[in-house]
Amino acid sequence: MPVAADIVQSWFRPRAVIRRLLARGTSEAFALSFLLIFLALSLAAISPGLARQAWLDGGTPVAPRLFAAALGLLATLPLWYLLAALGHLAARALGGRGSHFGGRLALFWSLLAVSPGLLLQGLVLGFVGPGQAASVIGIAVGVGFLSIWVQTLREVES
Repeated sequence: MPVAADIVQSWFRPRAVIRRLLARGTSEAFALSFLLIFLALSLAAISPGLARQAWLDGGTPVAPRLFAAALGLLATLPLWYLLAALGHLAARALGGRGSHFGGRLALFWSLLAVSPGLLLQGLVLGFVGPGQAASVIGIAVGVGFLSIWVQTLREVES
């Protein structure tokens, strides 16, 4: 199935999607590609807000802000791997029988699955600015991420 269709289905049946992804076999490049796509989409999501700040401040142009944000996002790579390992170890402590790869795949896929919500939040921050609408979307994205991650982690650990 195409990635976009899998993202939509992840909001309704995340366990079925992660089963399909696991059936493709163990490939670290496959899991890493989800994380890198998520980071690229995250940069796209924060771009409207950075453009708004640059316009309102009149100081630093948008390009250096985007470059700094991209470097900051790349610096989070080890943190995502650490979070995946902690999630796997927590599941293992609760009786999980999965692998570290499955834990990484569950986290990285869950991040990618919520990226459309991040893009929406970025548009709201860019056009409307910080406020209640952006907060509500952020909460919805956070709850969606946790829900998808817990369900996919349960599936890969069973």
